[in-house]
Amino acid sequence: MQRLYDFLRRHPTGVDTFWAVFLLGISLVGITVPDEGRGTGSEAVIVPVVLLLCLVVALRRRMPEKMLLLAGALGVAQLVLDVAPTPANFAMLVITYTVAATGARWASRLALAVGLCAAPLAQLRWPENESSVLGTIALMIFTTVPFALAWVLGDSIRTRRAYFAQLEERATRLEKEREAQAKVAVAAERARIARELHDVVAHNVSVMVVQADGAAYVLDSAPDQAKKALETISSTGRQALAEMRRLLGVLRTGEHQEGGEYVPQPDVEQIDDLVQQCRSSGLPVDFKVEGTPRPLPSGVELTAYRIVQEALTNTRKHGGPNAGASVRLVYFDDGLGLLVEDDGKGAPHELYEEGGADGRGHGLIGMRERVGMVGGTLDAGPRPGGGFRISALLPLKPAH
Repeated sequence: MQRLYDFLRRHPTGVDTFWAVFLLGISLVGITVPDEGRGTGSEAVIVPVVLLLCLVVALRRRMPEKMLLLAGALGVAQLVLDVAPTPANFAMLVITYTVAATGARWASRLALAVGLCAAPLAQLRWPENESSVLGTIALMIFTTVPFALAWVLGDSIRTRRAYFAQLEERATRLEKEREAQAKVAVAAERARIARELHDVVAHNVSVMVVQADGAAYVLDSAPDQAKKALETISSTGRQALAEMRRLLGVLRTGEHQEGGEYVPQPDVEQIDDLVQQCRSSGLPVDFKVEGTPRPLPSGVELTAYRIVQEALTNTRKHGGPNAGASVRLVYFDDGLGLLVEDDGKGAPHELYEEGGADGRGHGLIGMRERVGMVGGTLDAGPRPGGGFRISALLPLKPAH
C-alpha cells in the first residue's frame, strides 16, 4: 500500500488524467440522455466544451493559472452558446481548489471571484421552470456554497504548507547555526589546548635548561649530581617531545601570555586541591585514588585535571542544590581511569549530545577534544539511577 501511495505521489498528472477520463465518461453518458434543460447548444458545441473541461482536470497541477483561465473562458462560452452545465463543470470546483492551494495569489483571488459568480449566472441563464423568486435565490446560494468551500479548503492547504515550509526552513537554519557554533567551539577549544600545551612544553624546556646549567656547574666537583641532572633532562626532554607531537596540527590563536613567564599547568596532584575548593563552596565531593600513582606525561595530567574540573563545574550548574559528587582516579597498568558521578537531577540531553545545541554543551566538546589529543576515550551521559556520569580512559606512556 505504501509503494502504491508513493507511486501516486510521484505521478500526480497521471492521477489527474485518470479522474479526467472518468469525468469525461460520465459527461458523455449525460449528453446522450435527453434533457429539456440542457439548453439549445448542439452536440457539436457541447462535446468540445466537455473535452476542454476534462483537460482542465488533467492539467490542473501542471499549469493551474492557465487552466483557471481556460475554465473561465469555457464558462463564458457556455453562457453565450447556451450550453447548460454538465457533469464536466465539476472541473470548475476542482480548479478553484487547486488554484487556491498552489496557484499564484492573483489566480487564487480570481478563482474565488469566478466561483462566486458562476452559480448565480448559471441560475439566471438556465432558471428552473416552476421555481419562485425566493426559491431561485435560495438555489443560487446553495450552489455557490461548494465554490466557497473549495476555495477556503484550498487556501487552508496553502497556509498549512507555507507554515510547514517555514518550520523546515527554520529547522534547517538552526541546524546550520548549531553546526557553525560547534565548529567555533571546537576551534576555540583547540586553540586553548594549544596554548596550554605550549606552556607545558615551555616549562619542560625551562627545567631542562636549569638542569643543564646545574650539571655543567657541578660536572667536575659532584659527578653524581651531574648524572642525576642529566637523567632529569632526558626524562623531561622525552615528555616535551611527546607534547610537541600532539601540539602539531592544532591551531593556535597567537595570543601571548602576560608577563612573558611560563608556569606549569595543573596536574593530577592538584585535583585534591580542586576537590577541596568544591567542598568549601558547598558541593560534597568524595575523592579516591586507586592503584599505584606513577609519573604521567604532562598532557595526560593536564587533561585529567581539566576533565575533573569541568565535570564538577557541570555538577554545580545542573545538579541542583542538594547534589553530591564522587571522583575516582584509577591507575591501571596501561592507562589512567577517571570516573566523575553526581546524584543530582542531571544535565539536559542537549548538553551531552555530540556537538551540543544552540551554543551549549561546549564544556563536553572541550573534554572530547582533550581526550582525543592524548588518544583516550570519553563517555558522558545520565546515570540509570539519576544524576550524571563522566568516565574517561587516558593512555599512560612511560615518563622515562
